[in-house]
Amino acid sequence: MRRFFLLMPLAVLLAALVMLLATEYVAARPSRRAKDLAYVPASAPDFDQERHVLDVYSPKKAGPHTGGYPVVLFIHGGSWTSGSKNIYTFIGRRLAKQGVVAVVINYRLAPAVHVPEQAADCARALAWTVQNIARHGGDPARIFVMGHSAGGGLAALLATDDELLARHGLPQNPVRGAIMDDPAGLDMYSYLKEMKYAGDQQYLVPFGTDPAVWKAQSAIYKIKAGMPPFQFFIGGETYPSISGSSGRFRDRLKAIGQPAPYTVIAGRHHIPMVLQLYWQHNIIYRELLKMVGA
Repeated sequence: MRRFFLLMPLAVLLAALVMLLATEYVAARPSRRAKDLAYVPASAPDFDQERHVLDVYSPKKAGPHTGGYPVVLFIHGGSWTSGSKNIYTFIGRRLAKQGVVAVVINYRLAPAVHVPEQAADCARALAWTVQNIARHGGDPARIFVMGHSAGGGLAALLATDDELLARHGLPQNPVRGAIMDDPAGLDMYSYLKEMKYAGDQQYLVPFGTDPAVWKAQSAIYKIKAGMPPFQFFIGGETYPSISGSSGRFRDRLKAIGQPAPYTVIAGRHHIPMVLQLYWQHNIIYRELLKMVGA
């Protein structure tokens, strides 16, 4: 990539940057952003002023007369050890432009915490959304979750783990649907038991060494009747572990009579599966808008 930019004429590079900035400005105009809102009280003993915050992106024009706009809570990836909501402003802007209130969150990262604490952070962000999203034009009765990579695994836990939500102020699961963008971590129990890929030891940093924790943080073992609907978007060139666990998740949903739309996007590897959300009219947005009723 570096060589590519070095070979580009300076004028062409500047023109490309100007076009990208102009595109982002046009996308931003129909939306407003409320930035760095704390979803954990500052008085909480574990409060992290950098990680316990979220951004809300709302359409500027008035919403529906009743209820408000549908809401999508987006959880970033990064192998449970990296990532930031600030990288994904384009997702918030694109969703708001299309009549959706977007909530893009941070959560604490390993090694400072482990996945159970990260899932708890996501549940706290969801509880904040239920309690506060109406003032940003969103409908608290129409909240959906979405995640890429590790964020997909965390989003799946929000849709399936009612006990997790109950521990954080949500006696009823408010999630109305889950959008999985090349999700990782749906079945870390099987993955970490096998340890068949080079570098798999790195995932013991966020998940620890206890197989009971691996299973407890794997949404595939929480599938049950009455869950919200799932939608899968899988890269045709993604990692076998992601396509394999996503396929098994879909099959378990089918076994309880809950079909899950499963779209394989040819030629896409793992990272491009989230980068394509820069473009408003890609297939993920098109299908998402149908699911949320935007």
